[in-house]
Amino acid sequence: MDSAMPTQPPGTGTPFHPNRAAGGAVKLAIARFAGSLALASTVTLSLIGGMVLVLSLATVFILNSEDPRGGLVLALGITVLFNLLMFFLSPWLMDLSQKFLYRTHWTDLERIRQRSPETATVIEQICTQKGLKQPRLGLIDDQNPTAFTYGSLPNTARIVVSEGLFTYLSDDEIAAVYAHELGHIIHWDFAIMTLGATMIQICYLFFVFSNRLGDKAKEAMRIPSLAAYIFYFIGTYLLLYLSRIREYYADHFSSEVTGNPNALSRALVKIAYGIVEEAKRSDTPSQLLAGTRALGISDSKTAVIAGTAYRVSTSMDRIGKVFLWDMFNPWAGWMELNSTHPLTGKRIRALSNYAEQLDLTLEFDMASVMRQGQKLSKPRLYSGFLLDVLLYSAEVIGVVLGVLVGFGVSSQTQNFSAMVACPLIGAGIGMLIKAMVLFPNPSLARTTEILDLFSDPYASPLRGLPAELSGTLIGRGQAGFVFGSDLQFQDATGLLFLRYASRFGSIGNALFGMKRVHALIGSQATVKGWFRRGVASSLDLLRISSPDGSIVNSHPRFWTVIFGGLLIILGMFFLR
Repeated sequence: MDSAMPTQPPGTGTPFHPNRAAGGAVKLAIARFAGSLALASTVTLSLIGGMVLVLSLATVFILNSEDPRGGLVLALGITVLFNLLMFFLSPWLMDLSQKFLYRTHWTDLERIRQRSPETATVIEQICTQKGLKQPRLGLIDDQNPTAFTYGSLPNTARIVVSEGLFTYLSDDEIAAVYAHELGHIIHWDFAIMTLGATMIQICYLFFVFSNRLGDKAKEAMRIPSLAAYIFYFIGTYLLLYLSRIREYYADHFSSEVTGNPNALSRALVKIAYGIVEEAKRSDTPSQLLAGTRALGISDSKTAVIAGTAYRVSTSMDRIGKVFLWDMFNPWAGWMELNSTHPLTGKRIRALSNYAEQLDLTLEFDMASVMRQGQKLSKPRLYSGFLLDVLLYSAEVIGVVLGVLVGFGVSSQTQNFSAMVACPLIGAGIGMLIKAMVLFPNPSLARTTEILDLFSDPYASPLRGLPAELSGTLIGRGQAGFVFGSDLQFQDATGLLFLRYASRFGSIGNALFGMKRVHALIGSQATVKGWFRRGVASSLDLLRISSPDGSIVNSHPRFWTVIFGGLLIILGMFFLR
């Protein structure tokens, strides 16, 4: 099979006719790792609903009529009614906010047909086959490519896309994106997610109000209150998991109705490419992407990595390397837990599976990426992962160990000051150990490029990789925030966020953002620091050097070391 990507020039919108299933509208087996949508929805909503039921029964059995439970009952009732009201009014409220924030305007199917004939055909076919009222179609005059859906019920749904979608994607790719959004509508995604979110809110509300009851009732509700918070925590992650499953199924729906999974694979990568390209043209990140990150067809933060690869190469071998981290690094699954979207590499792997089922030429041959991954060093990937997870919470672990040591010392010596001193010392030692892991010796920094950093399958969000890069400071790291101290940096291969840290803490960061950042934007520079790969990747700055000899120093280790040392000194003082 030919694994090369199509050679259509990025961003031209030139018509491209890829291989696809004849006639479209095919049946495909869902990728095994994508899970079961019906099972995930049933289990998630059942578990969250069961949590709410347990809390309700606990209230009935524990509290008697003399206890002040009226506030809790009233709050729960208001929460349910408010969410029901918001559920049915949300499409129109979102319409208002979209118009105010992004100047969204509404269009008809014929105008969409002029821009993308296949998209209009796909919308008509799906609505006819599924008995669906045609969604309201919105456009945002913004060149950052994105698409999202909202509503309450299928017949009140809206599909909104930005102008950038038509700039960077070809006809079949645009159609695949619209089909993905229609998949969310057909699967009732926003209704189910709203129901789950409402029940999670109830758990949190139960926790808050049970801690505001009178002393007698508060004591009786201590265990149910703790259970409510645990349920809230678990429920949040269950809902995030369900959100990721729904993205897989919307991709699957698009592949079935278009018979063209390759188009959606290309669309995901080219949307990422468009985000990178538009970032070069603005000194602040897009407010549209920031405001619709959870709604969009892809996570704009993680998209930067795939877009960087596509920007410099149409070779699958080069692009595939950035997906090795998504597929094989244990940190990928750990970091994905907090995301509403699956990692891009995993989505493209599923789409490639559908292309294989259709006997199509693989434009993204993820099988070769998987073969590369099998050759990675498993000890290097996994042997230190558990230790790194523990180091991520080194300060907390230090406090816990300090409490245990302090209790032992106090019971043996009757020196109860150890109960205070040992946790302080433990926290300080934990902070210093973590600082050494986060910021290894900067003299080990090697000169490299952004794409090479993204292509490192062993990279970690914890263990900083010392690196030195040359390129251009192109903008602020935070959308429209004049006090923001972070920067966007670009070299010949990609885009990366730089994290600045002043010795004077948040005040110093704000002053740097207000007085220095604007003057730096647009200048050539060499930056040195510690690279971290996560769902979103960044470089913790150590130094910015300009060709004219000016230097900006950053101090990301400063306060960690200072606070760690002070806690140890304070703990030793209590032990005297």
